[in-house]
Amino acid sequence: MTMTATYTGLQRRHWLGWAAGAAALGAGSAATPAWAGAQIEEPLADSVRTALSSAIANTAPPVPEFATTEARLVYLRWLGAMSERLKRRKPDWDVRREFLQTAWYESRRAGLDISLVMGLIQVESAFRKFAVSSAGARGYMQVMPFWTRVIGNGDPSSLFHMQTNLRFGCVIMRHYLDRERGDLFMALGRYNGSRGRAPYPTAVLRAKAQWEFKDPQAS
Repeated sequence: MTMTATYTGLQRRHWLGWAAGAAALGAGSAATPAWAGAQIEEPLADSVRTALSSAIANTAPPVPEFATTEARLVYLRWLGAMSERLKRRKPDWDVRREFLQTAWYESRRAGLDISLVMGLIQVESAFRKFAVSSAGARGYMQVMPFWTRVIGNGDPSSLFHMQTNLRFGCVIMRHYLDRERGDLFMALGRYNGSRGRAPYPTAVLRAKAQWEFKDPQAS
């Protein structure tokens, strides 16, 4: 019987408690090194393939839209805070702003917490646009090239395009979360090709804590 199959609720509660402590420590620690893995190609039902293909089809540039002025101001405060945290890795303001805007847009589009996406990027690629893992995963979110054949245009080089990479990564993470019925531990492991093992989900959670945003003007 595999480790995944024998993973118990008690073990998961232990992981959640331990990882929460690690995240608190990680919030003020040095940056997590890149820890790229590899999604594993699996058969997809036609309905799932169609849904995933549709989710990545629109490549229009991300333009944030807001229902209220306050919502826009919250976004701008988030952008300012994240820009300061990312400055060392991306010194150029225009590059930094475009990256953060796109990450925010694609995470919301996929229904993901932006801090989770930022933590995942930090662990997977250390925010390196042209990162390539030993398994061939590419770009910021270390997307495996087979995904471009399964649900994309079939061109692996497109994964070095920022928005394309972030969209693929967010859509794939959303897919894994849905497949694991919201179980973040298992979904992260599946994203990295290490399903059922704690080190990778723990590393992402630790990194995620560094990108949490508490609006100073929130009531």
